[in-house]
Amino acid sequence: SIYEMFGNECCLSTGEVIKVIGFKINKLIASICENNEVSQFSAKVELPLNFPGLYKVVADKTPYVSIEEITRKVSIGPTRFGHPCFYSPEDIKLANFTIKHGEQITFNSVEEVNGMMAVNCGVVRNNQSHSFTLPFSQEGKFYECEDDQIYTLKEIAEWKIPKCRNRIVKLSNTLHTWDSSNPLPENFDGCLILTPVYEVQAVMKFRKDIVHILSDLDVEVKDVTDCYDISSFLQPLSLEDVFERTSKEFPMVAEIMEGPSGSQKPHNLLQTGKEIVIYKKYQATRVLASEIRSDSPKRHFLIPVSYKGKFKRRPREFPTAYDLEIARSEKEQLHVVATKAFDSPHKELFSVSVGDQFLVQQCQTSEVLYEGRKKVIDVLACEQILSDTYKKVLLPMYMEGGFVEVIHDKKQYQLSEICKEFRLPFNVKVSVRDLSVEEDVLAAVPGLQFEEEITDSYLLISSSSSPVESWEIPVYRLNMSVHLLSKDVQTVVPPATKTPVEEISEEQYYMVRRYENQTLHPPPRPPKKPT
Repeated sequence: SIYEMFGNECCLSTGEVIKVIGFKINKLIASICENNEVSQFSAKVELPLNFPGLYKVVADKTPYVSIEEITRKVSIGPTRFGHPCFYSPEDIKLANFTIKHGEQITFNSVEEVNGMMAVNCGVVRNNQSHSFTLPFSQEGKFYECEDDQIYTLKEIAEWKIPKCRNRIVKLSNTLHTWDSSNPLPENFDGCLILTPVYEVQAVMKFRKDIVHILSDLDVEVKDVTDCYDISSFLQPLSLEDVFERTSKEFPMVAEIMEGPSGSQKPHNLLQTGKEIVIYKKYQATRVLASEIRSDSPKRHFLIPVSYKGKFKRRPREFPTAYDLEIARSEKEQLHVVATKAFDSPHKELFSVSVGDQFLVQQCQTSEVLYEGRKKVIDVLACEQILSDTYKKVLLPMYMEGGFVEVIHDKKQYQLSEICKEFRLPFNVKVSVRDLSVEEDVLAAVPGLQFEEEITDSYLLISSSSSPVESWEIPVYRLNMSVHLLSKDVQTVVPPATKTPVEEISEEQYYMVRRYENQTLHPPPRPPKKPT
């Protein structure tokens, strides 16, 4: 049987032994969904996994009947996607713990406990986390919990579609303007039923790459697992698999079985067939930055703190007086110009005209007369800058106006100085490019907003044959496979490390912000007008 996949012809000869290493969703068939059923007017459309947009997963209404069924059909793993949540409509009594009906159970990992397979689980009760195990043999009705996270189609395909089931998703954010090539209706914001189309991932004895076989290929196979030495096959590992190895196992030598797509450095080092040294795994800090522009799409970057360029400040914009209070610091006085007029409903407070300039002082309270009654509200004390003097004024904290910052600071800053001295978000432009790299992608961007510092997972690698320099590569944003070689590492100490600025897609930007903000409390809302 001969077939072609991704432009590569592959021949499956009679008697060829194939080791199946996984099943992967190759594409999705989508139908518009109404009341959890396929709409009678909906045509089926084919969606590639890189189809743009962010989606919310609709909880499956069909229960699972045992823990064993959940582990067979649902992805449970060490990454942040692999912790599905379920609830039972009835109490579950364990030896030293009772799970209450309706309580959210998080499935964390699968392991063997006293010779029996079980799932490590947890529940949060009164802000306290309780851990326990549920054996595969545990029966009952287990329903999926509602999930308020957003995902790309690729993430849904890899983690959120149970085997032998469809998945209903709701479009949360299109991210892109609609055009005629979009298979979905214009302005569509409803639900889709996704039906997966699978491919088989396999390795052959005399091939070093991963073979992709469509699930509808017409070929007869026989299971020979019990009578064949499968250790003679290569064992592909993803970067996530490598990162899960213990620190003692590094450094290691690996050969790339499938390199990542795209042209970002070090792309020449990550080609299929190349041998690399993986020195260590670690967490590293990046500054998430976005291009300042009024139209979209904006470019987004992850900038290492070791970036050697310099920045000058650019004016920030503030939509409310409350934002001025958040942005003010003890280090310097915040000077702003009003870009929008505001008429105060209280004579005790100041009415703002376009062009008025203020020095922001501090937050305080003030008594105002409202509908014949005195009320105490939060206000922002400022000094209005007049031609030859200053006037103390009070602005209501709920004021929706518009202000732009006046920059007096002409100093050039390193990235590490900005992170240390100022509160993010912070607006800048590159004043001196990073001369340690051939092309500084940030230098051509007219303005950047530093949004937040994030921590992410990286591997440090170099070429095995000519280790002139080593590179940090992101674990969760590079899709590639390697297999480990039983070779000694010639140089245990890594050569000089290159830490490039990473430009990320809009979907990746939303993912980074989503995970970073999961543990943060949202900022308090600005005060409302008194009622």
